[in-house]
Amino acid sequence: MTSPDAARPRVRLLRLALRDFRNFERQDVPFPADGLVVIGENGHGKSNLLEAIYYLQLLRSVRGARDQDLVRFGAPGFHLGATVARPPGSVGAHEIGVGFERTGKKKRVRLDGAEPPRLSDALGAVPSVIFSPVDVALVAGSPAERRRYLDVVLALTSRRYLSALQSYRGALVRRNAALRDAARTGRGESRAAVWEPALAEHGAVLWVERRAWCAARADAFAALCAAIGERAAARMRYTSALVVDDAADPVAAARTALERALAEKRLLDVKRGVTHAGPHRDDLELTLGGRDLRLYGSAGQQRTAAIALRLLEAATLRDASGCEPLFLLDDPFAELDARRAHRILELLGDAGLGQTVLVVPRATDIPAELTRLERTTIRDGVLGA
Repeated sequence: MTSPDAARPRVRLLRLALRDFRNFERQDVPFPADGLVVIGENGHGKSNLLEAIYYLQLLRSVRGARDQDLVRFGAPGFHLGATVARPPGSVGAHEIGVGFERTGKKKRVRLDGAEPPRLSDALGAVPSVIFSPVDVALVAGSPAERRRYLDVVLALTSRRYLSALQSYRGALVRRNAALRDAARTGRGESRAAVWEPALAEHGAVLWVERRAWCAARADAFAALCAAIGERAAARMRYTSALVVDDAADPVAAARTALERALAEKRLLDVKRGVTHAGPHRDDLELTLGGRDLRLYGSAGQQRTAAIALRLLEAATLRDASGCEPLFLLDDPFAELDARRAHRILELLGDAGLGQTVLVVPRATDIPAELTRLERTTIRDGVLGA
């Protein structure tokens, strides 16, 4: 593995403060420069710790939980705070705090002591990638899992994409509501059509950026799967029912194609109360040896592809921020053979492994490559217990 001294500039989490988050009542956790291993039995808060760190990047639960469900039982709300060291010249906050009040469901964010104009301005404040056995859902799960993966990766690294995604989702909700109203009353189709220009405008940006990202990373995906141990050729490509003509301006061409598709399917949409055309229906196709990994891949092959996707996510964050993100490892090698685990750690090291937080149930589960990290224990939401 590449030594820490030879690695690229890294984001470093110096301190994490947790107040009434999940099963943590009050914890102030310092983090060594290289990272930390947290050892504890299942159900004591290991994954909750990683969720808290990742929350400071995404401003929502990586597990899809509602904010009110993250509040410790009996508490009025939760607060997370972190001090982050970023390399000189990189963009981002050194101090971030997020508070949520159960009453009124209010969320507030502060960056370096100031409240940003928009909540979305704080996205990506703590660049990090989380690896977990549940990542297999990226491959074996529904298209919605893969669309969410693309949305997170691109929203964290492209402000244009984030803005388009927010606007597209808003227009989609309103058009679907108008469609349901039209289906119920037998009139009002024109109210659904009102939202189509916005859907086409913002959906075109999503379509173009997703497609470009997949095309740019396809070879890397294949190479990563091969390096981890897959013998058959792996392939990744963006699939869409949208037919877009080749043009000098791909966004304009995609907008025109989406406007046409929305108009053509409007009667069907009214009948069923849902929008059938658009990037919210697209998928990220993953194959191995020409066969769909979701349908025909073994558990090991699906895990390999999921880890390759996370490595691509790390590379995308690295390219956007100019530094290594945090690596949050939620016992990710538990279901892998030693050979594959070793190759994955080699790949991480060759890329320049950033500060790492590894959580495992037993000390014997720590890979040899990470035994240099300082260790602590966790019990009932208390670190060092």
